Amino acid sequence: MDFTEDAFVLAARSHGDTGVIVDLLTETHGRRSAYVAGGASRKMKPFLQPGARVVAEYRARTSEQLGSARLEPIGEGPSVLFDDPLALTGLAAAAAVVQGALPEREPHPGVFLAFEALVSAFALPEVWPAIFVRFEAGLLEDLGFGMDLSRCAATGAMDDLIYVSPRTGRAVSREAGAPYADKMLALPPFMLGAQAGLGTGDILAGFALTGHFLEQFVFHPQNRPLPPARDRLVEKLSAA
Repeated sequence: MDFTEDAFVLAARSHGDTGVIVDLLTETHGRRSAYVAGGASRKMKPFLQPGARVVAEYRARTSEQLGSARLEPIGEGPSVLFDDPLALTGLAAAAAVVQGALPEREPHPGVFLAFEALVSAFALPEVWPAIFVRFEAGLLEDLGFGMDLSRCAATGAMDDLIYVSPRTGRAVSREAGAPYADKMLALPPFMLGAQAGLGTGDILAGFALTGHFLEQFVFHPQNRPLPPARDRLVEKLSAA
């Protein structure tokens, strides 16, 4: 199986003395692992960081076999974020979430395009944390675990939605959720529309919301915790 396609590096680990096994996110072939000869060299290492964009020439004898890849970098990669440690942490977290959430060899073109948009957004410090949360919500939807934030699960009302049921992922209005407020997840307004402003605590509430369902539906069934890189991002956002 051979293809040449734009891809994002999700992770890379050493293999032998000079090679690496790299995890790639491609648009039409999903997440792919491949051996990169010479990937441990000083020349290649900067282009194998999480979030780096490359052109991947992928080859494998069968669809189940670990393939090999030749990579050509596109653009400057994560180095453009070196002056913004928080954004660099966000990029690493996004790559780790995608790597852990997507099954290998299963096409998810929507996730690729959303990841591409998120990578571009890291240049906008005022908005990328909210875009990150929406990215995770979209990832959940693409995997079949989307939240229903369109109306109240109890009354059908479309206004004053401030909670999400931690069991069903459906929105709940202020009135209907009041008796169970201590058990509900907060629904930050920016999750409901592009025009909603950001209030104090909204970003962390958003990360708590998507994190709950990523853990419940995606990582827990794999007997894995949420990626440590994501935990580090939330800790830095809390400190900021």
